[in-house]
Amino acid sequence: MSFFKFLFTKEFLKQLLYAILVVIVLSFLILWWLRSTTNHGQKIEVPDLAKMSLDDVEDVLNENDLRYEILDSANYNPEFPKYSVIEQIPKAGKFVKEDRKIYLYLNPSGYRKVVIPEVVGRTRRQAEPTLLAMGFKVGKVSYRPYIAKDEVLELRHKGSKIEPGEELQITSVIDLILGDGSGSLRRNTEAEDDEEGATTTETEDDGGN
Repeated sequence: MSFFKFLFTKEFLKQLLYAILVVIVLSFLILWWLRSTTNHGQKIEVPDLAKMSLDDVEDVLNENDLRYEILDSANYNPEFPKYSVIEQIPKAGKFVKEDRKIYLYLNPSGYRKVVIPEVVGRTRRQAEPTLLAMGFKVGKVSYRPYIAKDEVLELRHKGSKIEPGEELQITSVIDLILGDGSGSLRRNTEAEDDEEGATTTETEDDGGN
């Protein structure tokens, strides 16, 4: 029997039909497996986690078959509760697949600390912009008898003397004690002297005369 005649025999056609059926069944099984393992076509809307604590985040994500990972702390935002979610990736409203990991940035407990710059001995005109550029606020400005007018003699925070090189949170208010140009050579005086003889001006003046 020639090969071409064999192609048209019932035995060959029967085997061919079986082979086609096997291919079709295997194709359906493969598609079903791919859909079950890759969540094909499944969409979950990412919830808005802003201002939530980690306990609340875990509850919400568990309900949506999602996971989370904390990336880092963001810059402190006083409008958000401490240690709450301040940013998330993907954003709320995006659609993701089941078991997708949501990356979180948390609000720290307060503003970060920075080193107080060396401004003692400088003029008020030099000191104030330096402190403001570091993120501090300039509070009360007091004067003591000293030969150099407007030279910074001392820094204070909440009534206590502070030294350059120490650390304070940004936005902290720093008070300045300056020389009044009266001719005295004394720079360091006690707190009692400041209370008795120092005069105070508001910081809303020209800022550095």
